[in-house]
Amino acid sequence: MTLPYNNRMKQHSVLLCFFFILSHFALEFKPVLAQTSPVFACDVANNPGVKNFAFCDVSLDVSSRVNDLVKRLTLEEKITMLVNTAGSVSRLGIPTYEWWSEALHGISYTGPGVKFNGVVPGATSFPQPILTSASFNETLFETIGKAVSTEARAMYNVGLAGLTYWSPNVNIYRDPRWGRGQETPGEDPTLASKYGVGYVKGLQQRDDGKKDMLKVASCCKHYTAYDVDDWKGIQRYNFNAKVTQQDLDDTFNPPFKSCVVDGNVASVMCSYNQVNGKPTCGDHDLLAGVIRGQWKLNGYIVTDCDSLNEIYWAQHYTKTPEETAALSLNSGLDLNCGSWLGKYTQGAVNQGLVNESVIDRAVSNNFATLMRLGFFDGDPKNHAYGNLGPKDVCTPEHQELAREAARQGIVLLKNSVGSLPLSAKSIKSLAVIGPNANIGYTMIGSYEGTPCKLTTPLQGLKASVATVYHPGCFNASVSCVPALVDDAKKIAAAADAVVLVMGSDQSIERESKDRVNITLPGQQSLLITEVASVSKGPVILVIMSGGGMDVQFAVDNPKVTSIVWIGFPGEDGGGALADIIFGYYNPSGRLPMTWYPQSYADKVDMTNMNMRADPKTGFPGRSYRFYKGPTVFNFGDGLSYSDYKHHLVQAPKYVSIPLEEGHACRSTRCKSIDAVNEQSCSNLGFDIHLRVKNVGKMSGSHTVFLFTSPPSVHNAPQKHLLEFQKIHLTPQSEGIVKFKLDVCKHLSVVDEVGNKKVALGLHVLHIGDLKHSLTVRI
Repeated sequence: MTLPYNNRMKQHSVLLCFFFILSHFALEFKPVLAQTSPVFACDVANNPGVKNFAFCDVSLDVSSRVNDLVKRLTLEEKITMLVNTAGSVSRLGIPTYEWWSEALHGISYTGPGVKFNGVVPGATSFPQPILTSASFNETLFETIGKAVSTEARAMYNVGLAGLTYWSPNVNIYRDPRWGRGQETPGEDPTLASKYGVGYVKGLQQRDDGKKDMLKVASCCKHYTAYDVDDWKGIQRYNFNAKVTQQDLDDTFNPPFKSCVVDGNVASVMCSYNQVNGKPTCGDHDLLAGVIRGQWKLNGYIVTDCDSLNEIYWAQHYTKTPEETAALSLNSGLDLNCGSWLGKYTQGAVNQGLVNESVIDRAVSNNFATLMRLGFFDGDPKNHAYGNLGPKDVCTPEHQELAREAARQGIVLLKNSVGSLPLSAKSIKSLAVIGPNANIGYTMIGSYEGTPCKLTTPLQGLKASVATVYHPGCFNASVSCVPALVDDAKKIAAAADAVVLVMGSDQSIERESKDRVNITLPGQQSLLITEVASVSKGPVILVIMSGGGMDVQFAVDNPKVTSIVWIGFPGEDGGGALADIIFGYYNPSGRLPMTWYPQSYADKVDMTNMNMRADPKTGFPGRSYRFYKGPTVFNFGDGLSYSDYKHHLVQAPKYVSIPLEEGHACRSTRCKSIDAVNEQSCSNLGFDIHLRVKNVGKMSGSHTVFLFTSPPSVHNAPQKHLLEFQKIHLTPQSEGIVKFKLDVCKHLSVVDEVGNKKVALGLHVLHIGDLKHSLTVRI
């Protein structure tokens, strides 16, 4: 969703001084246990007049209650329910409701549905999703969602937040320049799907086993093929993403499908852009056809904020405002973030462009979601989660989870012998240099809320050893013009070890700002090289960023002994970084995206949506699945302080698919068979078992990837992630990782027209660091 950046910066400027103080003193908020007096729908105790309304009767099913409510509303009242700031109906005891709240990595003040004040001054700020996804830990994804939903319910009970959260962002991180890559789980559709499902379940699933009821309502965004914000003047508001059906079904849509089918998400948000000439929020095939029809969404479809304005004003797709309103509603839209449907739906009805029955469908989907949330059940104190309050926000458990999430995600990318971990007992003086070393606000990234506390890298490090600090760049700015090289070299030369905390912030990469260059900003590279040249001990380069950086110069420089990527690590990023650097925690994060060289950004047009390489034009492709070219680091890269050995215990060499008599592939040589409708393919599975041993001296967690390189049919990926698991092992111990695979699900590829096919022939399975040949035959 989209609060205009200028408005957000006004908000940020007010908070920046406060955050600066907070980051330097690491103060913790102490919630004031005062209560506000929110108004709740169907609150019989305070409004006895609603007692006989069927929509307030909790003994009835959701559908009956929704039907009763819709029948009681006038058309004018229904129209007020089509926008994010939904109207009140005093005669029915229904208060206004604000649908727009955000919880990308904690409760955020970005949407108008959330307010922080003396009652709840802050909420737990977890790492940005790009770092959390680097943990490759499905349990962690869901656990964070549970913590966030608990804080959301606690704030709702005192009137400071809503119940509908427009998170997570499951767009594919297609291009390294995209400013919003930090909000996503990365470039791989399998990882993005598992992250989305885990986070959605954490937000939505209740503890009482009532599967159709919701703790809070999640929303997977931005559907679909959305990943250009503002690149060289090309803006998302009128960008037409020209996407092949193969790429749509193979790359862009799988995370959304998983959200709906596997996560049972309560909402999907359509995006600003067009896809193949049609605005996504006005495309019947994409909304009613796919989300509602094929995937069977149980919930509501919402626009990105002011998307309907852009269809009319920026894209000039419709002739009148009323036609725009009708197009979106008739396409399957239920809710408008913005005011467009509130202004123009009545006119669309009057002109015969949309029927009232369509409006009934939309508000029914919206009301059904609120029913499942208990919004129409009266005072929440009488129901599940009604006992939650300010005491349940910023709990020690949630704050420790934020630190643990950062620890699990941090990726060690280079580590020369004798560099990391540093010994806190041996280091007498640690030089901490860099523009991101002591600015806490940068750590929480975008779609942030007021954090419980902030621990900067400097604060985290100096808790263990004596430190000397210098920002290294003028005004401690990541733009780093100029670099303060001489002063930085002076303290580096005198120190036993140096930690350089460099990278970007929201001035470099964010919503509405894509990068042109993917190198470190300004003179940061010069500062790193000069400092490393005079250092007498280990030099650890820490990169705080959402996207990858071309740091090949540092990879090649032997004086830069370690490189660590920490994303935007959340409120306790400094503590987590110190845990890694001093060996209190064994790093296990793996990159969720490819790090490209600057030459890629120089050569490749960001608006080219194709995933697959094209030798005819020299287009190199995108992501580890299709890219053919040099990299700085690869998807899945990441080191540990321990070494792990793999041994394949069980894996078949052949899988045979039985076909019925008369099947065409019995008489004709086939490259593939249909993976959806073939009865013989269903329930055909096999197991893979891998023994993993920690041969190091430290306990640690280890991510085991299972990739496949399928046969070269249908322009299939050169490599594709099937599954992943994380295993924790003490020194010299071993464990078994088991993968259960389904032939049709895991060994299928998407053909040129979007159909799933099981590729026949040789599949090379990459299991940990081993390779295994598997032949699929009929």
